[in-house]
Amino acid sequence: MALSDVTLKAKTHKDDSGKLRTAPYKLYDELGLFVQVTASGGKWWRFKYRFAGKEKLLSLGTYPEVSLADARARRDDGRKLLAQIPPIDPSDVKKAQKEAFYGKHDNTFEVLAREWAESYFTNKSDSHKERTLRRFEIYIFPWLGNKPIADITAPEVLQVIKRPQNQSKLETAHRALQAVGQVMRYAVQNGKAVRDVTADLRDALPSPQVKHMASFIEPQQVAELLRAIDGFQGTFTVESALRLAPLVFVRPSELRRAKWADMDLEAGEWRYLVTKTKTEHIVPLSTQAIALLKQLHPLSGHGEFVFMGGHDPKKPMSEAAINASLRRMGYDTKTQITGHGFRAMARTILHERLNIDPHIIEHQLAHSVPDALGSAYNRTKFLAQRKAMMQQWADYLDELKAGAKIVSFKTA
Repeated sequence: MALSDVTLKAKTHKDDSGKLRTAPYKLYDELGLFVQVTASGGKWWRFKYRFAGKEKLLSLGTYPEVSLADARARRDDGRKLLAQIPPIDPSDVKKAQKEAFYGKHDNTFEVLAREWAESYFTNKSDSHKERTLRRFEIYIFPWLGNKPIADITAPEVLQVIKRPQNQSKLETAHRALQAVGQVMRYAVQNGKAVRDVTADLRDALPSPQVKHMASFIEPQQVAELLRAIDGFQGTFTVESALRLAPLVFVRPSELRRAKWADMDLEAGEWRYLVTKTKTEHIVPLSTQAIALLKQLHPLSGHGEFVFMGGHDPKKPMSEAAINASLRRMGYDTKTQITGHGFRAMARTILHERLNIDPHIIEHQLAHSVPDALGSAYNRTKFLAQRKAMMQQWADYLDELKAGAKIVSFKTA
């Protein structure tokens, strides 16, 4: 006999004599549909059918959440699949639908973004990774984080990216858009999305104004700065970093993460991997730079980092140490000089005051700028000239600091 709602509601986990049942039992409907009643009274819909000569069961939900009418409709859907030529197994269809649903939700933007970050930032600084993830957490994840990445559209990305733009943070908006595109391309490469929709957003944001790092390029300013650095009183680690920074003019992140294993004081060279361009780089060390490093070696030479952290010697010096020290000396790091500004200072003065070939300077700055023949950056190119330049630069800084005559601008 076919089941009815009255029958389903009346049946309990007791038998006809009123005794509690100790095992599950079944209430049959029609065409393979039945309810399995547990000892605790739960009612589970099941559809029994045969496929490829084998008897199979398909779970259709629980009563009363799935009504009798709904259970019959689901059974009929299964029977239609079995009636096709060739027949389709309803269990396979259900499994595929379940995998598609959960697979989609396992591939949300946030999941893929964090997965991408673990891969992309393997050889990059922790601070860069933290800044990028923080940007995602503030500007992207609250709106796109839980959305399957394959379902995200270009207008949705633009709507989210415009939030920081509307807060007068245009550069942040550009960086966020760039990072979203990187995650999208990662998803495409791993079969989680069909295409990178940020490709449709080219020119969707106005170009940001180029901001140059604050720097001194006048010899008198540089002389005063060098004397201020000599008079600075801080930890010996930070004092040494401040004195070395203008001599080597590397990126602040490269300076603070300098490792003793990369230093060859006998050869007068510092060799390391530039994380920004993923290229090997050589910094010729002047006699002044070597002397500074030899003074510092007894303090940190037993560890990994040249400039070890104050609270944890196993970590490098804080990324804020140089700029914080410059501020303590009375300099405005937004308008006057920053740790990164030593690079612009060297580039300008080396060319304009010491008449050094710009190609030699650019190679020492580890810039990937092709030359006239199209050759990319080569770590050993101009190495002899760069060694001579670095010593000339260190001597010139000593002259400035001592108040010697300023070298004139080159003449045509």
